[in-house]
Amino acid sequence: MLLVGYCYGIRSERRLCEEVHLNLAYRWFCRLGLDGKVPDHSTFSKNRHGRFRDCDLLQKLFETVVRRCMARGWSMGRPSRLMPA
Repeated sequence: MLLVGYCYGIRSERRLCEEVHLNLAYRWFCRLGLDGKVPDHSTFSKNRHGRFRDCDLLQKLFETVVRRCMARGWSMGRPSRLMPA
């Protein structure tokens, strides 16, 4: 789901969950199906600020996926977003 948010410029996790709930293409991409339950927005922040707080695993995974998508021309994002702020 986070890849969908990145590619389409959806910055808010709450908004991302709403978009995935309503958009059939997003649901298909996330393998949710028509009756699949979209995760609550708080799931993302709980994992980011709790479970994965002391490691960079998610950041590395995300950057790898984005680079692969960009290499194939699938991303509408800019490479500069991968640079540390």
